[in-house]
Amino acid sequence: MHLVTPEGGLTILGYVLSILAILALVVIAVYFIGRKEKTSKLSTKQLVFCAAAMALSYVTSYIKVIDMPYGGSVTLFSMLFVCLIGYWYGPRISLMTGLAYGLLQFLQDPYILSPFQVCCDYILAFASLGLSGLFWKSKNGLIKGYLLGILARGAFHTLGGYLYWRDYMPDNFPKSLTAVYPIVYNYSYILLEGAITVVILLLPPVKKALAQIKKMAVEP
Repeated sequence: MHLVTPEGGLTILGYVLSILAILALVVIAVYFIGRKEKTSKLSTKQLVFCAAAMALSYVTSYIKVIDMPYGGSVTLFSMLFVCLIGYWYGPRISLMTGLAYGLLQFLQDPYILSPFQVCCDYILAFASLGLSGLFWKSKNGLIKGYLLGILARGAFHTLGGYLYWRDYMPDNFPKSLTAVYPIVYNYSYILLEGAITVVILLLPPVKKALAQIKKMAVEP
């Protein structure tokens, strides 16, 4: 049986294994994090919150508002759900779960040119969303962390663009701007989704709801 359909989507088996992979990778990440924690280990509730956020991110990554021709898309806030983990629990947990999410993204739509290309386009790019946890104790920490995470993701995609994808530049793109094509291409969809997400996050009802969810997530 195949995991991926001829059109590039997942088969039923692919979805089942993806869900199992989400749970397994989160459990592995939490296990190693817990071994390093001297004061406390993650509770079952925290594990559930991390798994739920990753699952929501994975599902919404399939809901594409804009699908770019050579990879990348504007999704239904899929990056936000990964960044929420950093907002709740800090950088150590969010980086580990971001790494697990990067592996899931590779499973979702695999494309291999070289091991380093896989790291740039999948593993490191999505793991960098975990940098959102650096601002977990700051005022407006979710927005600050989210912006840092998506900018870092764009940087890895752009690096991969310079190394592997510049030959795919459209003929109608200005030749004088060839050097910035990977930057323009990758940040166009990342920043568009980012701008929409930030506008939503600034709405008072959303801010209130997310603050309440964080309180639920961090309470012992």
